[in-house]
Amino acid sequence: MTVLQFDLDAVLDALADKGWVVIPHALPASLVQNLRDTCLSVWQQGLFHEAATGRATGQARRAEIRSDSVLWLDQVAAEPAVQAYNAAMDDIMHAVNRGLYLGLAELESHFAVYPAGAFYKKHLDRFQDDDARTLTTVFYLNEGWPQGAGGQIRLYLDDACSEYLDIEPEAGTLVLFLSDRFWHEVLPARQQRLSVTGWYRRRTDRVL
Repeated sequence: MTVLQFDLDAVLDALADKGWVVIPHALPASLVQNLRDTCLSVWQQGLFHEAATGRATGQARRAEIRSDSVLWLDQVAAEPAVQAYNAAMDDIMHAVNRGLYLGLAELESHFAVYPAGAFYKKHLDRFQDDDARTLTTVFYLNEGWPQGAGGQIRLYLDDACSEYLDIEPEAGTLVLFLSDRFWHEVLPARQQRLSVTGWYRRRTDRVL
């Protein structure tokens, strides 16, 4: 039985119409808290690493571009909260494939911790040499995020990046958008900011 707390058809309509959607209270509060507890536990164990940009041999830490730290969920796949989250995200993937025919095959995702002052400059989520990433997912774990604390994702809505939407990183909010279409950035956070960030990937036969 799904734990999704929203109308999947309405989400599919929004993705088809705009290419993005913001869903408050997407998952049960108990699951959000369990994910937060898991994230903080592995953070305190020192299991995260500083996030890099690029891929393969071009991957490097560039602190002027991003200053968060990450831990891939497959490293903590046995945690009950991670299993429940992955099951919920599978439900979304199957619905998107049925309704929008995107050919999604898997989800890669990680916990992301932004310490106070951390940010991620404007970027696209699809690599130039790898077009598998299709739909970006961001799920927030910050209960009672205060106004003025920063840390919003700024989603640019047009090609010129002149129109944008700032999305508060409030616990339980799920953001979905097409990975190759929307430039976005994470504004500097004034306190620790937690999320689960991921990408639904489609199958690709491209040989690099």
